Amino acid sequence: MQIKNLSLKNKKDLQIWKEFLTEHGISNFSSAEVFKIDETIALFEDQRIVATGSLAGNVLKYIAVESEGSGSEFNSVISQLTNLAAGKGIFHLFVFTKAKYSKSFQFIGFKELAKSDNAALLESGDYLIGDYLAELPRVANQEEKKIAGIVMNANPFTKGHRYLVEKAASENDYVYVFVVSTDASLFNSKERLQLVKEGTADLKNVFVVSGGDYMVSYATFPAYFLTSDQTVIEYQTTLDALIFKNQIAPVLNIQTRFLGEEPFSKTTGIYNRILEKVLPPSVSVKIIPRAKTQSETIITATEVRQLIAKNNLVPLKQFLPFTTIKYVEEHKTELQSRIKKGININGN
Repeated sequence: MQIKNLSLKNKKDLQIWKEFLTEHGISNFSSAEVFKIDETIALFEDQRIVATGSLAGNVLKYIAVESEGSGSEFNSVISQLTNLAAGKGIFHLFVFTKAKYSKSFQFIGFKELAKSDNAALLESGDYLIGDYLAELPRVANQEEKKIAGIVMNANPFTKGHRYLVEKAASENDYVYVFVVSTDASLFNSKERLQLVKEGTADLKNVFVVSGGDYMVSYATFPAYFLTSDQTVIEYQTTLDALIFKNQIAPVLNIQTRFLGEEPFSKTTGIYNRILEKVLPPSVSVKIIPRAKTQSETIITATEVRQLIAKNNLVPLKQFLPFTTIKYVEEHKTELQSRIKKGININGN
């Protein structure tokens, strides 16, 4: 047997790769998903693929083996992908796989984060979810407090986000605001985290922290950032919700997840629906109506990004707290440069 690198830009390689995966029940080849792949390898026997796997950032995906009972083929593919990741300085890996393959990954050292009826998410490496949770701020007797959680992209932080945080803070002893850490937005992860911290600095019972790889990230929920069909969105949102419910909420004693009502984004709307279905009864879900301007316009970060693109900053006072307005004014040139280079300002 021989391991070879495949180039998915090569029509022949792409075709034999798709055919093999399709034979093994994998058929989601959207251009957005395939574009994110950095490396693809295949194990060949007599010019015939018997196993394959791909690496996209720190996520292993499109794993398939001809013979389910052949541990050696499976191990060879995962070992090679792990080595390729290490060569890129990546030592913390995730894998999306069918639920029935979860045990195979656990046998070689992966830890299961979540499993639904049709999919599983696992991780391995030198920094796991327990390490992430250990770094988060806590308070004395936290297990006796009333605690809520919010997950937001905040691209950028608006008065609508502020309203949601205020509602949660007024009804709970403490609130964790997890800011999405994936850099696929006009405002990068460092900027968004900073803006949420500055915009809520006066709310002393609010912890603003990074969501890391565990909440609405390319690892747990790539469809949030890609154009995907509803089935893909639903199975990914289910895994993301299960991680929050089973891994994060119990450790931090989060009893309620606050959500903003979603009248515009299809993906976020599906996510909210899945959260309502999956999180209770251990974590209740509270959906807050969207904040509006004085002229009854719903406040959205999408509108803010479009105004920045049009260089029309005057209306931003309706949508943004002072801290965000100040940042936009000071960094307008850089933000508009990013837009001109093609960063997506629509969607989430």
